[in-house]
Amino acid sequence: SFLFDLEEKFEEDMFTFHVCDVALKHAPEFRRVYLPYVTNQTYQEQTFQRLLNGNAGFQQVLERLESDPVCQRLSLKSFLILPFQRITRLKLLLQNILKRTRPGSEEEVQATQAYDALEKLIKDCNENVQRMKSTEELIYLSQKIEFECKIFPLISQSRRLVKCGELTALDFNTLSPKWKVTTRPIYLHLFNDCLLLSRPKEGGRFVVFDHAAFSDVRGEKCEMKLHGTNKNVFRLFLLQNYQGKRVEFLFRTETHSEKLRWISALAPPRGELDLLECPDAPQVQCIKTYKARENDELALEKADIIMVMQYSNDGWMEGVKLSDRERGWFPSEHVELISSKQARQKNLKEEQRVKNAKQQVFCKK
Repeated sequence: SFLFDLEEKFEEDMFTFHVCDVALKHAPEFRRVYLPYVTNQTYQEQTFQRLLNGNAGFQQVLERLESDPVCQRLSLKSFLILPFQRITRLKLLLQNILKRTRPGSEEEVQATQAYDALEKLIKDCNENVQRMKSTEELIYLSQKIEFECKIFPLISQSRRLVKCGELTALDFNTLSPKWKVTTRPIYLHLFNDCLLLSRPKEGGRFVVFDHAAFSDVRGEKCEMKLHGTNKNVFRLFLLQNYQGKRVEFLFRTETHSEKLRWISALAPPRGELDLLECPDAPQVQCIKTYKARENDELALEKADIIMVMQYSNDGWMEGVKLSDRERGWFPSEHVELISSKQARQKNLKEEQRVKNAKQQVFCKK
């Protein structure tokens, strides 16, 4: 086993003990075990919750087992998520080892290969989970949606939900001398390839009245000076809707963060961020784990370093994790500002060091 091989290496020579070659040797086995386990984790959680809610006997046995001192007051749920946390922490360990190896050395090559194998495994796990979640969302949504405009098939293996929610559309009566404003609720379902605009109905159902390809959608801040409750407003443009027409909407959100999150979600796809092009961007470090609740949010683990791209006035930030370039929103209460310029520069150099090592090792192949 992985642990046995680590212990054996350590006992052989604790002074030249290396983790990376052992991790690289076991990488194929990690993939065989962890990939299906993590992929099916959603179903584990659903089954666990169903048993907890509907089986009194299960709950009694669970309470007895969790009270055993060997569990150290940890719940079964915490043990179910432990495997994925373990490979994530192993990846971080390999990354830190790589940062401290001598450039061009055999140790650097081993550390880079081991780190890359774990990084690809975690990426594949996340993609599989997201794919299964997206398919479930599409199947559920297809049962709740009806079209009053041109119908198109909703379920697709490549389609995933990016963001959804009910917004308030503002309509101005320009014929009135005081520009009277009327409002109506519109529900948006934003996917990676299209946008649906619906009227919400009772029972969580939706009537789609317009849709457009994602490439024909734009969102931008509204500079109009609106008084009263008409703040947190942004414009939505359909450059070409299902009828081939250009359509414009003015939406109001409940909070400033929701406004910024919608504008960010509606932006064209971004390329990978070059960290060295943002030397003065603020950085924060995670001090409290955060589990993403919506598709545009960023899951955080303690000690994660995030480059902040923008922030709202109600306590949310959008940022990019330096370790994997993943981008998303998170609450500011889970992080603390890195005030030292030297520390920020060091973080950027270390991440660039990892990137350069990967390029050198895999370009030689």
